[in-house]
Amino acid sequence: MKALLINGSPRHNGNTSAALGELAATLSQHGIDTQTIHIGQQPVQGCVACAMCGRTGRCTFRDEPYYRILRALKDGIDAVVIASPVYYGGPNGSLCALLDRVFYSLAHLLRHKPAASIAVCRRSGATTTLARLNNYFQSASMPIASSRHLSVIHAHTTGQALQDSDGIDNLRQLAHELAWMMTSLKP
Repeated sequence: MKALLINGSPRHNGNTSAALGELAATLSQHGIDTQTIHIGQQPVQGCVACAMCGRTGRCTFRDEPYYRILRALKDGIDAVVIASPVYYGGPNGSLCALLDRVFYSLAHLLRHKPAASIAVCRRSGATTTLARLNNYFQSASMPIASSRHLSVIHAHTTGQALQDSDGIDNLRQLAHELAWMMTSLKP
């Protein structure tokens, strides 16, 4: 089994990456492989409602993150985790632009796959970030894994994510719950 981890941060090795690393390590204990796609600092085009994806089966825009996600989904991903830093009370704008296109054009490849979201914030905005990310899953009929508490890591400067022991423990619990869903819902 394999989970796709989408890092919505422009920082390749920042706190969002560290949070996903902790989740991946726990999934590995369950025999689940992970593939991480980093949004990075590349410009990402938002949806322009051209409806080309309805005719061709894929988005008309040719940015690499979209096609990496498309290839991963076609290769048989069993679950999806999306993590984002919090910017002004919400997820990274580039991530949302990408997810708008992914979930509109590829919902048929996402349906019924377990999913989870993670927010990395300094102080506030985590709940609105998680709500926005979870809305994508709900629109694609994806069951959402949960934990004892919200899947939030508190950090500001690089490396602080790993110092949030409560947040890390909660991410590990989230990974256990996601692994259970993946094995229980596997056809």
